[in-house]
Amino acid sequence: QVQLVESGGGLVQAGGSLRLSCAASGIIFSINGMGWYRQAPGKQRELVAYVNSEGNTNYEDSVKGRFTISRDNAKNLGYLQMNSLKPEDTAVYYCYARIRTLSGGEFGAWGQGTQVTVSS
Repeated sequence: QVQLVESGGGLVQAGGSLRLSCAASGIIFSINGMGWYRQAPGKQRELVAYVNSEGNTNYEDSVKGRFTISRDNAKNLGYLQMNSLKPEDTAVYYCYARIRTLSGGEFGAWGQGTQVTVSS
């Protein structure tokens, strides 16, 4: 059983910053990739940022230059630093991890989500 737990969401004024954290626990051999997705009311879930096992990153266009994804492989932690937040960043943010098991299998795991609200 693998669990992802996000933290760090909250209410912030436009222009402010938040740092989201994602902690993975359970029987994990390794984490191939970690990502952050978000879902605003009435919209589909979208990829915000992703970092693979080699540390290569990619970002959704609207967050480039404002958000930074990182990970601590030794501790199975992931982070999303969000700066210069805008009201349109308001959404529930979900952590995603591609988990490799001890038996060599692989599956995707999701966190429960954390609310980020940016006021204008």
